Amino acid sequence: METQLLRNCWYLAQSGSHLKRGQLIAKTLLGEPVVIGRREDGGVFCLRNICPHRGIPLSYGWLKDCTLQCCYHGWTFDTRNGACVEIPSLPPDDTSLPLSAIKVRSYPCRDVQGNVWVFMPGEGYAEGQALPPVPLIPDFPENARPQVGETRHFPCNVDHAVMGLMDPAHASYVHTSWWWRARNLKLREVKKDYEPIPNGFRMVRYELKQSAKLYKLLGQNVSTEISFQLPAVRIEHIKCDKHTVVSLTCCTPLNDTESEVHQFLYWTLPLLTLLRPVARSLLHKFLNQDRQVVVMQEEGLRYKPPIMFIKDTDTQAKWYFSLKREWDKSQQEKRPFNNPVKARTLRWMS
Repeated sequence: METQLLRNCWYLAQSGSHLKRGQLIAKTLLGEPVVIGRREDGGVFCLRNICPHRGIPLSYGWLKDCTLQCCYHGWTFDTRNGACVEIPSLPPDDTSLPLSAIKVRSYPCRDVQGNVWVFMPGEGYAEGQALPPVPLIPDFPENARPQVGETRHFPCNVDHAVMGLMDPAHASYVHTSWWWRARNLKLREVKKDYEPIPNGFRMVRYELKQSAKLYKLLGQNVSTEISFQLPAVRIEHIKCDKHTVVSLTCCTPLNDTESEVHQFLYWTLPLLTLLRPVARSLLHKFLNQDRQVVVMQEEGLRYKPPIMFIKDTDTQAKWYFSLKREWDKSQQEKRPFNNPVKARTLRWMS
């Protein structure tokens, strides 16, 4: 299955708490080498991680105020736009090589709700043009920070990571723990309503029956809705009479065969803050269960078998691929995106 990596989208690239002032982090996003950094003024940036002089990664260099200096010959670039501002080896009166002609590619970069997002442009993107908003979780301000978070490397293309993310049938077999649900429970019919939203779809809010032990901590009248939007952003929004818990999960393609899955939890319940170490451990276990099954799946996928989709269990996966096709087509034709998802009720056993 060939993976189409979507362009002109925001991708969650890095936990903001793991990017300190003066720090540089080298990554690969959508097959492109980038360096992400935080200046001393707290601002974040993202540049192509290759010096145009001799090709050495700029991540080996040093941040100086708002500039990034290459470790090889000291060529220095403005982190705000990638422009070269100094070549130390050039005599002051040498005008044979104008600095304005030298530039490292700069990617729009934002630190929002404790996470660093990078906009990966496609063909036709003009620097300085208006950008779509960075995905936001509801009920929390832009300067909010997640209570706990986890990032795991998945040795698979982003499509398989996303399909696992939205698969409603695997939980009874993959996510089994004493604190969540036991294995081999009798399956029951689940029926959920879905509706389209901009660039994606949403499971319509419904009341939770508090059968899971963790939900009982939240109080009365607990309800949830789950949304998915391109390129790969899943938000589960749980509310009760007084408190809110939000789970943000994003799949970021590193290249055609590797992905990162980020999961962050936000909450307003003080009791959960006291239990943060426990929540972090449980989140690690939950995400690692998804990773382990993907690793096993890759053993079979190396033989390139056909992939089956069944009704209604795999409808969300089919929606995902139809959304990707429409996004790519709308970008090529330079027209507004037309959401192909229609409101529908899905039924499965879980």
